[in-house]
Amino acid sequence: MRATHKKVQLSAMMFIQFFIWGAWFVTMGTYLGKTLQFTGVQIGLAYGTAAFASMISPFIVGAIADRFFSANRVMAFLNIVGGALMIWLSTIKDFSLFFPVLFAYTICYMPTTSLANSISMDNLSDPGKEFSRVRLFGSIGWVIAGFLLSGLKIEETSIPFLIAGGASLVGAAYALFLPYKAPVKSTEKVSFVKLIGFDAFKLTKDRSFLLLLVFSALICIPLAFYDSFTNLFLNTSGVSHAAAAMSLGQIVEMIFLFAFPLLFLRWKYKKSIMAAVIAWTVMYGFYAYGAFSGNTVLLYAGLPLHGFCFTFFFVTGQLFVDEKAPVSLRNSAQGLIAFATYGVGKYLGTLVAGKVVDHYTVDGVYDWVSIWMIPFIMAAVILVAFVLFFKEDTRKIVL
Repeated sequence: MRATHKKVQLSAMMFIQFFIWGAWFVTMGTYLGKTLQFTGVQIGLAYGTAAFASMISPFIVGAIADRFFSANRVMAFLNIVGGALMIWLSTIKDFSLFFPVLFAYTICYMPTTSLANSISMDNLSDPGKEFSRVRLFGSIGWVIAGFLLSGLKIEETSIPFLIAGGASLVGAAYALFLPYKAPVKSTEKVSFVKLIGFDAFKLTKDRSFLLLLVFSALICIPLAFYDSFTNLFLNTSGVSHAAAAMSLGQIVEMIFLFAFPLLFLRWKYKKSIMAAVIAWTVMYGFYAYGAFSGNTVLLYAGLPLHGFCFTFFFVTGQLFVDEKAPVSLRNSAQGLIAFATYGVGKYLGTLVAGKVVDHYTVDGVYDWVSIWMIPFIMAAVILVAFVLFFKEDTRKIVL
């Protein structure tokens, strides 16, 4: 009964955390582009704040949660500050102020995703079988956020920021009721490198761990095209209720999160990631050909693929990190995978995506065929390289 209670608590935590993200992230490109008239580069930079924050804060926050404070209390503090910043964002119209405030918000929010993973895995007896089904409720939160925004017809307004801000404050209160785990006490002197969490980089001495980080970062470059411009693409391609349509990806994600333990048992790490990258490549191909032919059916067909990809790419990577990292570095190690994916990969991706979109935009008209061919080619090349160079090795790293 106690184990079931914990799973319910963790599932609710995931629901709240991903509802927050889904409430502002999906429609921000449409709001910035159509309402505030920001340029493609500015939209890319705005989305890049989440990526850049993921290169900084997860390390420091992970180290704090590993050594000084319980992860759930750190999460509560970050959600309080983040909620206040998100409410402020809803009132800002100028990019020069919008950008730094959004960056401050993402510094607070992005570590909460890796903290949620760590809290979950610490409280599950078999993360390989149980984590994906807890994480499933994060997808449900994201989907409900998307349907809420579409149902209220507020995709082009600042109201999604207010909704996310309010949800953050709810998440802060709820985090205090999550299972408590005291930080690992250590008698050794804590150096500055350990204090900021950079000792997690010692894990990269393991070849398979290092290559997973490298390929995780690389595939997130084309993924940034999806994050930054899919909502705008759908809204300019005649797809009604674009945010709700994008939730098709999360609905499929929920299905595969439930089925993940069975498929993962057969595919393990390498084949799971290969399947995700293949599906992403097909998705970008659908977008490019759909834009070329004007066939919106292909756009709808591509959206669910993202849910499959997200499950088998991100969940597999997080489980790999949990299996390889020693207990004393698990929070920091989850911060390291966040650094590679949400950080380096998506930051570079938002810069590339913004420049590509601006290059293929003339007088406000987007050449979506050319735009989507770029991530299609990139994903195909990364897939081939991953198949050739990554070798699966699940042995625990000994430092």
